[in-house]
Amino acid sequence: MKGNIQEKEKRIRPDGVEKVTGKIKYLTDLSFPNMLVGKVLRSEYPHAKILSINTEKAKQIPGVHAVITHEDIPAMNGFGLVTPDQPVFCVDRVRYIGDAIAAVAAESLESAEEALRCIEVKYEPLEVLDSPEKALHPDAIKLHPQGNICHKASYKKGNVEEAFKQCTYIIEETYELPRQMHGFIETEGGVFVPDEDGGITVFAGTQHGFKDRFQLSRILGIPETKIRVISSPMGGSFGGKDELNIQPYGSLLALKTGRPVKIHNTRVESVRAGIKRHPMKITMKTGVDANGKLLAHKVNIVADKGAYTTLGPAVLDFAVEHAAGPYMIPNIDTEGVLVFTNNGMSGEFRGFGGNQVTFALEGQLDRLAERLQMDPIELRRKNLRKETDLGPVGQMIAPTDGASLVLEGVSKLMNTNRKQQDEQPWIFKGTGIAIGMHGGGLGKGRIDHAGGRLSLAKDGKIEISFGFEECGQGLVAVIENLTISELGCGKDDIRIVISDTDRVPISGSSTASRSTNMVWQSLKRLKEPFMKMLYEEAAELLKLPEDEMTLGVGGIWLKGRSDGPCITYEEMARKSEKELSYTTNFHFPITPTPDAIPGAHFLYTFGGIKVDVEVNGLTGKVIVTSIDHVISAGPVVSPNGYVGQIEGGGVMSLGYTLLEEAKMIDGKYASENFDTYLMPNIVDVPFDTNVYAIEELAEGDEYGPRGVGEIGTIAIIPAIAKAVHDATGLWINKLPISPEELLNHMEQKGMIPWVLNKM
Repeated sequence: MKGNIQEKEKRIRPDGVEKVTGKIKYLTDLSFPNMLVGKVLRSEYPHAKILSINTEKAKQIPGVHAVITHEDIPAMNGFGLVTPDQPVFCVDRVRYIGDAIAAVAAESLESAEEALRCIEVKYEPLEVLDSPEKALHPDAIKLHPQGNICHKASYKKGNVEEAFKQCTYIIEETYELPRQMHGFIETEGGVFVPDEDGGITVFAGTQHGFKDRFQLSRILGIPETKIRVISSPMGGSFGGKDELNIQPYGSLLALKTGRPVKIHNTRVESVRAGIKRHPMKITMKTGVDANGKLLAHKVNIVADKGAYTTLGPAVLDFAVEHAAGPYMIPNIDTEGVLVFTNNGMSGEFRGFGGNQVTFALEGQLDRLAERLQMDPIELRRKNLRKETDLGPVGQMIAPTDGASLVLEGVSKLMNTNRKQQDEQPWIFKGTGIAIGMHGGGLGKGRIDHAGGRLSLAKDGKIEISFGFEECGQGLVAVIENLTISELGCGKDDIRIVISDTDRVPISGSSTASRSTNMVWQSLKRLKEPFMKMLYEEAAELLKLPEDEMTLGVGGIWLKGRSDGPCITYEEMARKSEKELSYTTNFHFPITPTPDAIPGAHFLYTFGGIKVDVEVNGLTGKVIVTSIDHVISAGPVVSPNGYVGQIEGGGVMSLGYTLLEEAKMIDGKYASENFDTYLMPNIVDVPFDTNVYAIEELAEGDEYGPRGVGEIGTIAIIPAIAKAVHDATGLWINKLPISPEELLNHMEQKGMIPWVLNKM
């Protein structure tokens, strides 16, 4: 990894010290005078009619200042980033266990909780549609006026049925992927402070402050300009805070009482009301000729949406787009359907549907390689896209050889010595590889604002401003590194301003692995006009030629001089009467193919994985003993952040593969806390974890570094599954690969005597 010159000097991320020392103030740490505590009453049932709501007793509880329901919403009773079909408060029906009925604001948590218990709600339970299969039954009750299908997506090319007739081998399998929790440290929360002019300031974690402001404006019935959203730092998100969560309730209560209100979900409340990764059932039928050339690929995706739309349609579009991955297949038929159910809500999650479909796709490749008796890497190599090939749904993309580079990188790692079989005969070792690709940005047909601003503030600081958030991913380090590198100024010369809708330009969201690239592109546009502005001003103030000036540490220097700046930034700010500021706005790069399917991407990252596992034949436990990531995402901006994102993403998907399932029984979560929901911890992470960065871009690529927030989560899932097969001979189609699941498979295959005989 070439790395960034700033971090080679061992400079740490700007927010690092405060975070590791615990000094940083997260938004739920904030307190204000006369602040009240807010709580939200959620549904008792996953599906029921509401017959009546009585709040009179709750209003009589001492210390209670407000009890609100749907009757107290001034304007729109609904939210959702694209489709506002989730009610702020339910009126006559609840559709999942997290639906909100009422909210209270009180002097203390105890009073608020007592008030919730006193709210009387009469329900008439309805049939619970706890699976897409039930919801798609012709006789199923409609969860929404349009029915139970939230969204359909498809992509077709060639003639799949005819192509299957030409195939030598065909593999058809169904893969089942579970619901996964985001598991952020800080649960949803914030503080809501009413302003004297009838507006409000919202301190709450979100990935898109301007979208929050827009949605709150529709709910509260006040102009966006009277709503200020301050949205970071927050204790993690991974997509889980992309949608509104507690913001409508805190805002309504604050405006109702005229006092600041804090709401902070408990973990149980977060589990019930928060969004999760979409469970999917994916059926793939894939055919090859005798030489291993892929000829036909038919895919059917059924995803469990839960009760409301969220960004589910975009997730399904993403899965459809990535169903063929980095392979060139002449005949493709992909169909996807997103189904409303009474389960917990599914929505945005790191990987955005790519994780699920890549598990299935790479599984198909491995099974076909076995049928062909061909090296799995060689099979992939035969079918891999080339630098100028079209994208996975036939769209033009930025030229890239990333797929080939990561595959060859993984291939070299396979030549390293494998560990020998353990002396314990019941331990079986295996190795798996996989590759994947991930589109950055929101894609074709979607508004994807990008931009930023450079200013010389009155105190002499160079302010670099963006309208998105630090979710814990290290964005501020990226901004700092790039700004210093591009302008040539010092760390102490700049001030990073983000996450405050009153102080920053619209820059889009902290999603879709877009932020690093967007910062880089913005600075390319901002740099020259801003520097020219400073040179002109310095030339006028000092009566010196501007073409002899250069930006440097502490101020503007004369070229060839080393005795200090000719004018410091502070002096210039004090003496200048002009507004020295430049703003850029642009659209995130999208494919120029006019008829590309919705969401089709233009910029991609690629990732390859090699893992080694040990499978205990007696207990069924799988231990991942090594992970090697090979990533192609362009130049590395922040080496420490880069490695952290890839390693962290890999561990998150390790948990998804082996441990995690937010299981629902009759529309209710089986685990409502982390004491029974298993996530990986340090003992599950192999010490032997490596990240290899391929930083070269295709010749002429002018799009710079891509974000790596998600690519590290993709290929590790099928790689672990392949390694388990390598160790045991078992193909596992359903995640997580729990010990119980694996032992069941071993027993069904008659392997238990085989294991015992090896002892």
